[in-house]
Amino acid sequence: MPVDPSLVGRQFPAPAPLTVTPERVGAFAAAVGHPGGDVPPTFPIVLAFDAMTAFLDAEQIDLHRIVHGEQRFAYARPLAAGDELRATLTVTGLRQIGGADIIATASEITDATGAVVCTGKATLVHSAGGAA
Repeated sequence: MPVDPSLVGRQFPAPAPLTVTPERVGAFAAAVGHPGGDVPPTFPIVLAFDAMTAFLDAEQIDLHRIVHGEQRFAYARPLAAGDELRATLTVTGLRQIGGADIIATASEITDATGAVVCTGKATLVHSAGGAA
């Protein structure tokens, strides 16, 4: 079943904030092979994925029907240990091509003051064949 086009503009917050800790950064850096002690530039995917999961759950879209087509991050400032981050995913576009839904999203990552730290943009390809 195709994704409902009326989703464009809807927002889906991550269920909980994430605190950037040296342990989380170290585990993520080791998993992705990032050298050095700074926060890897792709670290916000941890929280953006939580927001994406909230979107998929709310819309009853199975993760196994999603292919991650593209991911980009634009930073207002670098992340630092101690940051408490929240994410809200917004569906920014949707089109159907060849039996697949191409879903454009933007995940705004904010700190405890509400200031935008970075925005992650992703393209998700949803196989629309069968039940969603």
